[in-house]
Amino acid sequence: MSKIICGIQQIGIGVNNLYDAWRWYLKAFGVDIRIFEDDTVAELMLPYTGGQPQKRHAALAINLDGGGGFEIWQYSGRTPQPPAQKIQLGDLGIFAAKIKCFDIEKAHKHLSSIEHNAISEIYNGSYGQKHFFVEDPRGNVFDVIENKTSWFRKPTKPTGSTYGAIIGVSDIDKALTVYKDILEFDKVIADETGNFDDLTTLNGGNGKFRRVVLTHSNPRRGAFSKMLGDGQIELIQAIDYVPKKIFENRLWGDLGFIHLCFDIRRMADLEKECIEKGYPFTVNSNVKHSESGSFDMGEAAGHFTYIEDPDGTLIEFVETQRLPIAKKFGIYLNLDKRGDEKPLPNWIVKMLSLKKVKNL
Repeated sequence: MSKIICGIQQIGIGVNNLYDAWRWYLKAFGVDIRIFEDDTVAELMLPYTGGQPQKRHAALAINLDGGGGFEIWQYSGRTPQPPAQKIQLGDLGIFAAKIKCFDIEKAHKHLSSIEHNAISEIYNGSYGQKHFFVEDPRGNVFDVIENKTSWFRKPTKPTGSTYGAIIGVSDIDKALTVYKDILEFDKVIADETGNFDDLTTLNGGNGKFRRVVLTHSNPRRGAFSKMLGDGQIELIQAIDYVPKKIFENRLWGDLGFIHLCFDIRRMADLEKECIEKGYPFTVNSNVKHSESGSFDMGEAAGHFTYIEDPDGTLIEFVETQRLPIAKKFGIYLNLDKRGDEKPLPNWIVKMLSLKKVKNL
């Protein structure tokens, strides 16, 4: 057997006020389903939290129309730090989150109507999709992309949620071992080098770049694969600029995009592959927990691990084991008792609507 990548589960975003940030993401991207919320201590991320357990408040929110979610993450015991200077396109790490939408004009009109730092015009991307950029009030950049396939249900909101990420790397060919091989983004949509009109509104976007856009040739499998849908990774390599690490001298959980997380099955097979390809787990929740790696995340439980790409960007893997559907009625979903490859029936996934946020 081999590991199963079920889809992009979420992108992590470090903020200084969880509920203020969540209110904006709910209004902008419709993430109104609370999968979990936890206000405890991050004990296992010591390589990335200064060697000390750190108290934090985190919530995972999704948009049931489709796409991955947002893990909104706030330090409770320290002041989260911004980057030393404004992040520039090509800097090493997650530069932007990709967001899916069904109708680009509708999405642009919607996001133009709410508070933001900046919004671009709509571009016809060289990789065949219309898109635009919007910067939230905290300075995080989102690439909103028209995608008419792989929606869990008929879109009811101006956008879905997480579709992928734009990631700065120092050497695309080296990074492909992680993104193309391990994460199975094996289909190259575009591979171009030059100056790009649709990047010029971004900080540093007037430079010369190699730009590789990836998706996956095979549909994702697994319990939540229909809801998570397909995904896209865009690797950016600066040609005429010496990039800086986005999280240089900062901790995981500080301000900005902190990781990209994948929902997976068969963690042991994934670990074997990552070791063979030179990217061993740097964090593994089974170190301090059960043999299965089960780790409680408030109401949910799962096994999580991390690897780093060649430039230190954090990739998280989560093998979800227990998920509350209707906690007050004692209804929990135990994913260890079902086949790894089979998607959940739509009616079960739609029951997550019972977890819709009413007040923040």
